[in-house]
This record gives sequence, structure tokens and C-alpha cells, in this order.
Amino acid sequence: MSSRELVVLGTASQVPTRHRNHNGYLLRWDGEGILFDPGEGTQRQMLRAGVAAHDINRICVTHFHGDHSLGLAGVIQRINLDQVPHPVTAHYPASGQHFFDRLRYATAYRESVELTETPVAADGPLAITDAYTLSAHRLSHPVESYGYRLVEPDRRRMLPARLAEHSIAGPDVGRIQREGAIGDVTLDDVSEPRRGQRFAFIMDTRLCDGVYALAEGCDMLVIESTFLDEDERLATEHGHLTAGQAARVAREAGVRHLVLTHFSQRYPDPGAFETQARAAGFDGELTVAQDLIRVPVPTRHQ
Repeated sequence: MSSRELVVLGTASQVPTRHRNHNGYLLRWDGEGILFDPGEGTQRQMLRAGVAAHDINRICVTHFHGDHSLGLAGVIQRINLDQVPHPVTAHYPASGQHFFDRLRYATAYRESVELTETPVAADGPLAITDAYTLSAHRLSHPVESYGYRLVEPDRRRMLPARLAEHSIAGPDVGRIQREGAIGDVTLDDVSEPRRGQRFAFIMDTRLCDGVYALAEGCDMLVIESTFLDEDERLATEHGHLTAGQAARVAREAGVRHLVLTHFSQRYPDPGAFETQARAAGFDGELTVAQDLIRVPVPTRHQ
């Protein structure tokens, strides 16, 4: 199993269908799990996908429309029922605090887990850890909406041939990484830069600066494509993207793996989204999301 993967829990826009649940996406990032936009039915979808409450370290809500947030009540209560042993942090638009409060305390239950509320009020970093920086950017939707971007720190890859050339081995490998040099040999002499992986999550929005800022250089971009291109007017009117628009963003941003999701029930053929994404010029890896699939984050550039 990949240590970095997207588990798709639901892919429907607005209302669930026979084959698509409300939204829900879990990003596994090494030993941590980030749950995005838990819509209604997320708790059951987690069970079907083999995702446990213990897997959740953060919850990120883009906005407070029901298909992106109605599952919060059940997920939060399940976290407490299962007595998750670590703190959980919740990010969501600050303007929707009253909605979050209502969902968090929708019914009576015993709180046993530390749930930290960290509302989002502006663009910028939300959390900085050794494994990643999580940031948010404002999107364009009828209600306040934010997308999320996760960036792994850039590091260095040690080059065995050059280490051997300079007779550096054993504990000295760690020493040169810590100190930057051993004698006349520098870290640059025996290693090369390795760019950190990048992931972005973009839901309900029109085209805007935030979309491009989030998508830039991503290894994986999960993005809504509610409408097909022939309904672009409707998409703009309701604050959404088409398949072609999402694909052009991915192409221009240099995305490696594009995951399209959040589909309107009006379209019976999911293959049309792939057709239009390819027609828009995106030639990278492409997934038209289905409920309960797992999508590995692309292996890093060496």
C-alpha cells in the first residue's frame, strides 16, 4: 500500500446518486490522515473503504454547503466514540463558525478527544510540520470557500557514487547532512536537491487566482469538474468549473496527476469528463474519480 495516497469516499455534487455518495476524501500522507469535505454518509463510506477514525489527524472543510460538510457531525462523534488517541485539528472558513458549532454539537455525546478548531480567515499557511506545510487560498463561490495546498519541504538526495568518491560512509553521511561539510567536501559535492511533493484540493469555485495558486506545480491536483464544457454558462453562474476548465488549469500549472471529481447528476457518462479534459490539452496522468477508489500520489521526481 502506498504511504501517500488519496482514498475517495464520495464524488457527487449537491445530491448523492445510486452510485455516488456525497463528497469525502482522505489523503494519507505517510503516517497522517487528512479528511477533506466530509459530506453526508462519510462515516459509512469510511467503513466501506477501510478507513478508521484513528486514521484522521486533520479535517479540512472548503465551505459550508451540505454536500461538503453534513458528515461532520457523524465523523466528529465517531472520533470521540472510538477514543482516537491523538488530537484532531479542524480547518474551515471562519465565516462559517456557526455552522461548524451546530454540526459539532448536533446531538448529545461524550467528548473524549481533543478537537482543535483552527478557522481560516485569509490566504496563507495553516500548519507547518516536519512533513509538510498546509496552506489555504480563497476561491470564488456564492459562499466563502477555501482550497487547500500541502507542500513537502525540499530536501537533498545523497548520491552514493559521489559519497564513495570522497570516501564518506557510515556515520559521516549523517554528519555531512547535519553540518554541511566535512573538510573540503561540501554537501553540494555529494548530493543534489530533491523537490518536495505537492498536493492541492480545490472544490466549488469559478476560475480565479486562488485556483492557479493552489494548482501550481502539483504532483496531484484534486479538483471539481461539476459541469461539462457545453454548460459553462451554468458553471459560472453557480460558482463551478467545467471539465475543460479544470484540465486547462492543470495543464498550465504543470500538474502531474489530475483527479476530477464532484460531478453533477445530470451527466450519466463519466467518460465524457475524461474526453473533454484530454481535448483541453492535459496529457498527464488523469483519474475520473469513482467512490471508494484509491489513487497513489505520484512517485517523487528523483
